Amino acid sequence: MKTLLRTAISVLALTAGPALADYPQRDLQGIIQWGAGGSTDTVMRSVTPHAEEVLGADVVMTNRTGGVGAIATKFAYAQKPDGYTLLMGAENPLLYKVMGLSDIDYSEFVPINLLARGVPLVVARPDAPFDTFDEFVAYAQAHPKDVKVGSTGPGGLASTVTAMIRSKTELPVTEVPYDGDGPALTALQGGAIDVMPAVLGAAVEQVKAGRMKVIALMDVTANDALPGVAPITDTHPEFKDYLPWGPFFGVFVKKGTPEEAVAKLTEAYAAGAENPDFVKLMDGRGYSVMNMSGAEAEAFLTRWQSVTAWLLQDAGVAKVSPETLGIPRP
Repeated sequence: MKTLLRTAISVLALTAGPALADYPQRDLQGIIQWGAGGSTDTVMRSVTPHAEEVLGADVVMTNRTGGVGAIATKFAYAQKPDGYTLLMGAENPLLYKVMGLSDIDYSEFVPINLLARGVPLVVARPDAPFDTFDEFVAYAQAHPKDVKVGSTGPGGLASTVTAMIRSKTELPVTEVPYDGDGPALTALQGGAIDVMPAVLGAAVEQVKAGRMKVIALMDVTANDALPGVAPITDTHPEFKDYLPWGPFFGVFVKKGTPEEAVAKLTEAYAAGAENPDFVKLMDGRGYSVMNMSGAEAEAFLTRWQSVTAWLLQDAGVAKVSPETLGIPRP
């Protein structure tokens, strides 16, 4: 009986081994958190063909929108952790628990690759009575509530950058809500608001055309897309407490996925992120390529969540205190 049992175990080991070694044996599904044509969709559909060359299999991508990305996240979490379902998303799940949107976030997933990060900046209408960050702050303090700053709602880039600034200095401005950075930037050009925190890729062409001006580059390094513009940390090193920061794009698999599959996917998407065509596309859109995986990616996610969650808490918009969730202050 023992001999038969040992033989059966040996047979199972032999049959299971090649299955993992030969991963993937069929097409994968990629679940995109946001709609067709959006930034996340564009990034994923640009990098994945290059990753497929390494994988030797196709990734069939599907857009599952809704719930600020929560619909796609829950769907991916409900699948088997076998390496055949990829969650393709942005930063939003890191705020689900703080904003009371879902109990499932990226802590339930393994980061295969954090591909690229949007670079935040603060822009103003061309005729605004200030040209620099210090002049903007001084003018706002001298004219309380007169300066109108665009916002896209709690947890969005605009409100988070505004909260960053307020954490370091008094900024008595009036926030005006818009349904996305596109409408807000249009309003800025029309003079309905004075200032808008935005991602570089969404504003760079209007800046080059002179339809808005840069007040601050909210990063730790200069950016080739904005020649001559120094990062905010050159003159205000206190912002290093939060930066580098910005919306990001990443590929994830559910925890419990076999190590062999994680390794193969990591190799494939690292190659995709290094592809010259993908790098050129990201540079052209003002994104900073990260190409992070493993412990480096985990550290970035932890810090991003810590910075953003506590900024939202201090701004009074968090639904659940980060402290109760075990998220430490940055």
